[in-house]
Amino acid sequence: MRDEVLAWLAPRPGGVYVDATIGAGGHAEAILRRIAPGGRLIGIDRDAEALAIAARRLAPYAASVTLRHANFTAIRQIVAEAGVETVDGIVMDLGASSLQFDAPERGFSFSRPGPLDMRMDRSQPTTAADLINGLPERELANLIHRYGEERFARRIARAIVRRRPIHTTTALADAVSAAIPRRAWPRGLHPATRTFQALRIATNHELDDLERALPDAVGALRGGGRLCVITFHSLEDRILKHTYLRLSRGCTCPPGSPLCTCGGRRWLRVLTRRPLTPSPSEIAANPRARSAKLRVAERLVDPAVHGSRFPDAPEAGQPCADPTLPTVSPDVVSPAPGLRRLTVRTRSGARPREGRRR
Repeated sequence: MRDEVLAWLAPRPGGVYVDATIGAGGHAEAILRRIAPGGRLIGIDRDAEALAIAARRLAPYAASVTLRHANFTAIRQIVAEAGVETVDGIVMDLGASSLQFDAPERGFSFSRPGPLDMRMDRSQPTTAADLINGLPERELANLIHRYGEERFARRIARAIVRRRPIHTTTALADAVSAAIPRRAWPRGLHPATRTFQALRIATNHELDDLERALPDAVGALRGGGRLCVITFHSLEDRILKHTYLRLSRGCTCPPGSPLCTCGGRRWLRVLTRRPLTPSPSEIAANPRARSAKLRVAERLVDPAVHGSRFPDAPEAGQPCADPTLPTVSPDVVSPAPGLRRLTVRTRSGARPREGRRR
């Protein structure tokens, strides 16, 4: 969705932009063409191999590019270290890249045999094989159901445990396929697709990292700067949608309260009421783009802080929000069949966790 990203990002000459998932550098190269002369691009990726490819591709623009091998959860720190206070726009293209899917040794795809690796950053210690062979059956079922939205999660986990140890992508795909009744195989989709998605998300902490990174990305934008995020499955899109909604409505006090006590402040204007999807021609040229969704938001200029950095604790005492605005309550996937939800308190608040039904 390169054309759509460029249209909504609207890069201008002399501007400063961040590609937080630079991959092979396709979006970055297109942005660099439009911000010359005098523009600057900061590229981030947790995959060192992809970053090396991007560096070669962007070599003609080397004077205008800063590349960092890092997780995009560190986006504000990276922007500050680059000597920039705020940027004009940020792009995030989530999920695994074609470079990762097409390399059998990376273990992202079941189409060819390879090790069960799935690490985007190969310097991290935990692989997908560690999860498959080390987790108890109950936790494995919860993982597959939560991150893959797989209704046969318990059967799949049981089949995996019976066949352990499993060390290759094809062996895992065979175990998953055997666990799902043939009549229930999804039409046009390999039966192991959801399980592989779940393992990849868990191995790389993708959803947790996205929840952490989005507010910091908004904080790194100047007033009028835009955040363009492409998601590829409902779990990512749900987090993005609710973050945009939360930051665009500000106050979350109950309707009718005379004063705001939550301290919420409106930071975003959502530009895409509904997500943009690829055109039929793009899907024909790249079938992997069929599930892509693009959502765009714009950072508001806050008169109280004059566009300053995103605060950790906004001031309370403001008039309450419009009572007609909807309540934000994040959607949570229900537990796998036969399991009940437990609530565990963490530093960041209450989070759902699944356990066995008693």
